Amino acid sequence: MESMEKGKEALISSIEADAHAEVEKVVQEAHDRAAEKRAYTQKKVESILQEARDKAAVQADAIKRKITSSVDLEIKRRSLQVQNVIVQDIQDQVIQAMAAQIKTAKYAKTLEAWIVEAAAGLGAKSAQVNASAPERKLLTKAVLDRAVAQVKKQTGEAVTLTLSKAEPLALQGVILTSEDGRTAFNNQVKTRLSRNQRQIKRLIHDALFADHVKE
Repeated sequence: MESMEKGKEALISSIEADAHAEVEKVVQEAHDRAAEKRAYTQKKVESILQEARDKAAVQADAIKRKITSSVDLEIKRRSLQVQNVIVQDIQDQVIQAMAAQIKTAKYAKTLEAWIVEAAAGLGAKSAQVNASAPERKLLTKAVLDRAVAQVKKQTGEAVTLTLSKAEPLALQGVILTSEDGRTAFNNQVKTRLSRNQRQIKRLIHDALFADHVKE
């Protein structure tokens, strides 16, 4: 009986030991799985964070480029506005200066040169010359005859120029109209400035803005 009892105790002890070992094994496996999950989760979190950082950097660069581009465009826009204001101011000063020239003795020569230029550009055999009221007083037969001679010298073509019977022009300068009224050449001060505006703008830009742009 005693031997049987000892065998029973030994069997129970063995079962308890096995059960304990199995519990420890299960617990250890649970710990290992939990550690793996934590490691995986940590890597996933780091991956998500890095992806977010990369996207943020790309977006920041895009925003920076957009802002820089907008600033550059605004600078160019304002620079053009300043240039346009300066060009207009200079043109206004030229118009005023030219208006003051009407009262000078040499202005008839200026009118003569404009008439020659307009006649050559018009290319008509006969044309009528018109100008503003103060200028029409200077358009004598002598001035028109000299203009005819200059056109002949420059183009080799004989032309006839007569003073227009139309109302005087409102603006300074001359307009030549062919006898049939179909064509005309405008050589008024404002029109002359308009024809040369590109060159005027380039000169102003080179004089005032070229160094600034290089910087």
